[in-house]
Amino acid sequence: MPSTVLAYSGGLDTSVILGWLMDEGYDVHCVYVDLGQPCEDREAILEKAEKIGAASAQIIDVQEELCREFAFPVLQWQAKYEGVYLLGTSIARPLISKVCLQVARKVGADAFAHGATGKGNDQCRFQLAAEALDPNVKIIAPWRIEKFREKFHGLSEMIAYCNDKNIPVKVSAKKPYSSDENCLHISYEAGKLEDLMVNGVELVEFGMGVSPQEAPDEVENVTITFDSGVPVKINGSKADAFEVVTRLNEIGGRNGIGRLDMVENRFVGMKSRGVYEAPGMTILYEAHRLVEQLTMDRDLMHLRDRLAPEVAEMVYYGFWYHAKLDALMAFIRQAQEPVSGEVNLNLYKGNVQVAGRSSPNSLYDEGIATMEGGGSYNQDDAEGFLRIQGLPGRVQARINPREY
Repeated sequence: MPSTVLAYSGGLDTSVILGWLMDEGYDVHCVYVDLGQPCEDREAILEKAEKIGAASAQIIDVQEELCREFAFPVLQWQAKYEGVYLLGTSIARPLISKVCLQVARKVGADAFAHGATGKGNDQCRFQLAAEALDPNVKIIAPWRIEKFREKFHGLSEMIAYCNDKNIPVKVSAKKPYSSDENCLHISYEAGKLEDLMVNGVELVEFGMGVSPQEAPDEVENVTITFDSGVPVKINGSKADAFEVVTRLNEIGGRNGIGRLDMVENRFVGMKSRGVYEAPGMTILYEAHRLVEQLTMDRDLMHLRDRLAPEVAEMVYYGFWYHAKLDALMAFIRQAQEPVSGEVNLNLYKGNVQVAGRSSPNSLYDEGIATMEGGGSYNQDDAEGFLRIQGLPGRVQARINPREY
């Protein structure tokens, strides 16, 4: 029999796909990639796959790798898709593909299957990553197969199929949207969220924290320490990458940090609406930028900022394993070497405010920057600087006078 590895979440879609692939004659090896999903029962998901009839089912923990090798390099770029989205789902997909291909090689599977819709971004991320790692890989994407779509027109057909196959599913009318989660964030989309007149942050039952309105009435202080652009301590205590993210999720979550409602441009060409929560990563982005303000050269920072949207696009579209991104990641590792220091933040009802910052590599010189008299900056030097900077403008003004 042909065999395939299935990226398995245990939800309705992948449970149906597991059964359908078996109906199509495949031995199916289910892989639940543990990304630190905060709201899922891992053992129950594993038992469900085995009960349905998977040839094998396993949980593979990559929580630390996700944070250290995937999320933190994107953080160092300060990369945000379309200026606001912290790319929590996008970052995880190439890692899922890598893990599934590793399992496929181990069990001798012929293909890699996933449950991403043919209208979304995830199909691009899974496939582009998988093909970059194994150019001969066979991808099975049931939602792009007409035979599958004809059988499952909608939710009712999928539920009926599960009932016929004795596949346990939980479908709740209380949550009229879909969600995807990992330790970096939870995303919510589709269903009632497709109506832009619906208040997304009021509709969604968030899983990582409270609303700003429900957050405590007092400020909570947190200190984050960075070493070459990587967060390494929380409140003076050393922590590995996953611990940093999870601890800041707890701290940020209880203070209403990191909620977002946006309409974004998908890679496949359509606009979609998403609601996101990323308390820990929101805090890290702010803290990281504050250390950079002390330690990064101006022109280097501005170059990084011009390139950051390019990095965000590549991650969002799914080009993680790509020569251009490899080169850009090498650049950011070099650029981040001096970005070490400590940031003290006040968190209050969804807001992140700086209370203090310091760095052994600080380029800030109070003696130069002071507006008081004296100091090591000679203001007379500015006269020649401005005459030279203004030369092109003065020449242009003589040849092409502007009305004023």
